[in-house]
Amino acid sequence: MSTAAFALIAFILAMYVLLDGYDLGVGAITPLIARSDREREASMRSIGPFWNGNEVWLIAGGGALFALFPLAYASSFSGFYLPFIVVLWLLMFRGIAMELRSHFPSEIWHQFWDACFAASSTLLILLFGVALGNLLRGLPLNASEYFMGTFAFLLNPYALLVGVFALAVLAQHGAIFVMLRIDGTPSKRARTLYGGLWISAVVLLPAVTAATTLVRAGVLRTPWVDAVGTLALVSLVWSRVAVSRDRPVQAFGASCAFILALLASAAGTLYPYLIPAYPPGHRGLSIFDASPSPYALTTALTVIIAGLLAVIAYSSIVWRHFTTKIRIAE
Repeated sequence: MSTAAFALIAFILAMYVLLDGYDLGVGAITPLIARSDREREASMRSIGPFWNGNEVWLIAGGGALFALFPLAYASSFSGFYLPFIVVLWLLMFRGIAMELRSHFPSEIWHQFWDACFAASSTLLILLFGVALGNLLRGLPLNASEYFMGTFAFLLNPYALLVGVFALAVLAQHGAIFVMLRIDGTPSKRARTLYGGLWISAVVLLPAVTAATTLVRAGVLRTPWVDAVGTLALVSLVWSRVAVSRDRPVQAFGASCAFILALLASAAGTLYPYLIPAYPPGHRGLSIFDASPSPYALTTALTVIIAGLLAVIAYSSIVWRHFTTKIRIAE
């Protein structure tokens, strides 16, 4: 049952990265692909029907962690309290930018909120990547399973490398989404930008893989992690082929497969720990230590799965009705 709960949380967080990842990516690359006011407006409109629904998955992930593994929830907040507050402010600024931008017909007003939108999206990707890097590296925990490090400890070279890799991956994901949703000059610029981002991802993928092997030295690996890593590489290559053939739907599907393979590999690397200890080899917080009673775990799983079915149904309806291309000439 604890393993099922771990898999459910991994699924929720993977869906958040997959879905909110493309609109964060669009925000991060907007200054590079949208130069006029109308083009920047089209960039925001491309994710307008989806972004708030996508963020529901992040809320669901936090709620599921609290219900299924309350001790891990407490420990993670003790270690990432300041980063969580920064993430909250960035999410607020990003949402405010999208809602308030069109309230006044002022170029300065538009440029200010466009800058907030791009900066908050970029920083969110970096922070989420740094958080994942620290989870893979491990955290120093005391006997009560609380974080014993500092904020500076979280900004280590490995975590920053993972953050930069996350930025390249999700910016690439956002560029493909722009090709899928916008008909006009921003789509052409996104295609050009994608080439550079793809090369960055290809270069950073083996670097992150090698660095992860070093920081997890001495820790047993799940056998299928290497196979999933191979799938990630195949998906990355296929996305490039699909873009070169002007097939954005296939490219977006391949990009989704690439991100899911990366996250599955990360989950397999962590299992059975929710928060590995630092340095490696010490006792961390596992799913068996952090789970509540079997009755509470079963009840929480039932409620969470029912709620997720509603979220999936809502997301499917939105995607069905709002996937037409945006034409800037309009």
